Amino acid sequence: MPRRHANATPPGSWARRTWEEIGRLAERGRDAALLPVGATEQHGPHLGTGMDSALAERLCAAAGARARVPVLPLLPYGCSLGHSRRWPGTIALGPQTLIAVVTEIGDWVRASGFRRLFIVNTHVTNAAPLRCALEVLRSRHDGMMVAVVNTAGLSPRVERAFRSDAADWHANAAETSLMLAVEPALVRREKLRSSDDPDRTRGLVFSHPVNRTSRNGVTGRPSRARAAAGRRLFAWMVADLTALVRRGLREHPPLDAPYGAPPHSS
Repeated sequence: MPRRHANATPPGSWARRTWEEIGRLAERGRDAALLPVGATEQHGPHLGTGMDSALAERLCAAAGARARVPVLPLLPYGCSLGHSRRWPGTIALGPQTLIAVVTEIGDWVRASGFRRLFIVNTHVTNAAPLRCALEVLRSRHDGMMVAVVNTAGLSPRVERAFRSDAADWHANAAETSLMLAVEPALVRREKLRSSDDPDRTRGLVFSHPVNRTSRNGVTGRPSRARAAAGRRLFAWMVADLTALVRRGLREHPPLDAPYGAPPHSS
């Protein structure tokens, strides 16, 4: 195996690169970055509060290495207001705060010469604020391309796995299996059997906070979790995210029309 050159760019992490190395990436047209966005919130009696963040960080590290795209430092707080204050441990940002934080991160990414930003989100209710941040970034930086990737919907096979025991899932078999596979220290195995709680949201008109839909912060059946299922699901997620990022690296806008330019007269 050939030895790595002493001055070669270290793989993966944005934070491990120097400003010169980051600048060279953009100069050479490698102008994309991944931003992992997780959450710090209750995940029932059996999972650590950092479950979403652990998944975001590990998933982006694996996909970024495959696609040769640097990964920005994890954002470990999200819009978790729906988890209420019933259970200790949740640290939530309001949607306006999350929009502002991600928009400012994007401003600085663009200032470093990067035009493609993949925001990789592992917490369901981050989706709306992240979409708003996308809208702001596109309007501020003409030609910047931003994608919000909600990982539970990466592909039909991934979505089926997450929904296998609950439509409005949380801390369920899929999430618990993932942690058994990639971050087992976050799992309290002795509590798996007693942590099951059914999905009570079927047929409801309103979106209720978790304190009004779950007795213990769980929706689903973590008792069904298995490390082997988690390894398979994580492999699917890495493969599907890598494929999406690689497609994005080749993508260009369908039309070359400046954001602020008036329409051409006929």
